[in-house]
Amino acid sequence: MSQDEANLEARLEGQAAFEPPESFVEQANVSDPGIYDEFEENWPDCWERAADLLSWDEPYDTVLEDDDAPFYEWFTGGELNASYNCLDRHVEDGAKNRAAIKWEGELGETRTYTYGELLNEVEAFAATLRDLGVEEDDVVTLYMPMIPELPIAMLACARIGAPHSVVFAGFSADALATRMNSADSEYLVTCDGYYRRGDALDHIEKANEGLADVDHDVSDVVVVDRLGDALEHSLADNQCDYDELVEANAGASVEPVSRDAEDMLFLMYTSGTTGKPKGVKHTTGGYLAYTAWTSHSVLDIEPEDTYWCSADIGWITGHSYIVYGPLALGTTTVMYEGTPDYPEKDRLWEIVEKNSVDIFYTAPTAIRAFMKWGSQYPEEYDLSSLRLLGTVGEPINPRAWKWYYKHIGDEACPIVDTWWQTETGGMMITTLPGINTMKPGSAGPPLPGIDAQVVDANGDEIGAGEAGYVTVQNPWPGMLRTLYNNDERFISEYWAEYSDEETDEWVYFPEDGAKLDEDGYITILGRVDDVINVSGHRLGTMEIESAVVGVEGVAEAAVVGGDHDVKGEAVYVYAIPEDDYDGDDELQERAVEAVLDSIGPIAKPEDVIFTPELPKTRSGKIMRRLLEDIASGNELGNTSTLRNPDVVDDIAEQVGEN
Repeated sequence: MSQDEANLEARLEGQAAFEPPESFVEQANVSDPGIYDEFEENWPDCWERAADLLSWDEPYDTVLEDDDAPFYEWFTGGELNASYNCLDRHVEDGAKNRAAIKWEGELGETRTYTYGELLNEVEAFAATLRDLGVEEDDVVTLYMPMIPELPIAMLACARIGAPHSVVFAGFSADALATRMNSADSEYLVTCDGYYRRGDALDHIEKANEGLADVDHDVSDVVVVDRLGDALEHSLADNQCDYDELVEANAGASVEPVSRDAEDMLFLMYTSGTTGKPKGVKHTTGGYLAYTAWTSHSVLDIEPEDTYWCSADIGWITGHSYIVYGPLALGTTTVMYEGTPDYPEKDRLWEIVEKNSVDIFYTAPTAIRAFMKWGSQYPEEYDLSSLRLLGTVGEPINPRAWKWYYKHIGDEACPIVDTWWQTETGGMMITTLPGINTMKPGSAGPPLPGIDAQVVDANGDEIGAGEAGYVTVQNPWPGMLRTLYNNDERFISEYWAEYSDEETDEWVYFPEDGAKLDEDGYITILGRVDDVINVSGHRLGTMEIESAVVGVEGVAEAAVVGGDHDVKGEAVYVYAIPEDDYDGDDELQERAVEAVLDSIGPIAKPEDVIFTPELPKTRSGKIMRRLLEDIASGNELGNTSTLRNPDVVDDIAEQVGEN
């Protein structure tokens, strides 16, 4: 490292706040700080601004109906179609030849769909679904990886008024069956297989295994041929080839069905790590308006942009910020099938340069991996097209934020660190990039119109510097309407903790802990249940992880509690060293010292275990349950959902040696 680079690193390390560049502010979609007061003074009518981003078949009568709270209704009386809003109106406005989706396959294949071509494909598949007997309000299950046929199927379902239920392709056969049973879904769209790290994975076998456990008749299964000759497979009697069906309906014209604003657009099931999975219901008007507005104001998307969210469409991030939000605004959205490090660790930066990506939205997990691999990979590419960066999925620690800011954004791109959930439908807490100062590690203030507060156990607002629980005091358009066929669980899961039913005061509780600073910025500390009870003291794992990852030489860390005879629980740290660093006693001591400095002796780790990898699900989430079992010496549970199951035995062996 040169002296100039060392000086730059030192400056960034000591900097606690960053202003958006003037050049960005000048072109930003939202740059007037008065928007916060405007939304507060004009609530809930302020949300007309979001609804105005859409085309309505019938105008709405009322912005918000709250007579039956917490079963709020938005834009009541209005009618619209999500597929029309994402496709037809852009074609009618002259964008027929603008790229809508740019797809990058893992093996280097590419496909580009213009808005005109995407509309044709969606209409052909919508006609196919109707031929198969799909009617308005029938739930169609989609069990596919990141291939273009997935958003095509979503928009085709929306076009004919059939809600879709996307099941992440990495989920098991049992997860598919559980979700189809819960949704009473009689239709499935899937594929023969897909590529992961160069290997052809058999997906149809898993789909068939799941279908065998569906407890009602499944009328039809549509199978996309992704692998061609790489996988021999046969179709059952009720299974049809996607290409043949679409070809038979090529040129079909399918009028978009006008849907009530409160009609269901899709179901999104939570992963169901504890208990039965929850079918989160999102509706057409409020959800689409909210994703369009947040895409416009937070991600600063313009139709001329090439925008890339690296999430999977099997999760809510992909629904909101790969498909519905970007396409509602008429932009070009990038899809990538593979992993960030295949065939090489420069894969993402190659795609950014090749497509001149303007906006890049990814997860802190990925950023920590980029840090570990080293800055030499992005430095090989021209990333100057980027003007905005974003993070999603979990809190990002300040060190990773600054690395992202410097090495990917060249200190010229604002970063929006966004907090939200499957249930919220879209972003809730984050900076507006054309207005707010950025504070690494802090998501930011609540968005305009969002009354998010940090409260104590009694529901009272806390002061600056204190930790408490995030709550949302007022409804918002993108919110879930209920849990599918389970209104009672909807209330008990999200509204019971801080609401007063007698006074009709309803408070949404997302079950996340947070800290508040003197400027009203909120730092998310992680799930309320992600706590370790050490000698009666409740410690948030996120705080401890941030302290450890703040140590030079540590790329990623996971903190869990393990059984302890005296303390009840003790803190155990599992960490990945950065390249060129050894997981030695010196690095271990520095990690422990960082925890002591940041939190105090009560949080001192019982052990710091260095490992080349952490056990992760195929979606990239750390499987902390297995690490807890290792720390407590328990029998290890099922590891089949991991993308790297071998690492669990390696870590257990290392802990045993210690």
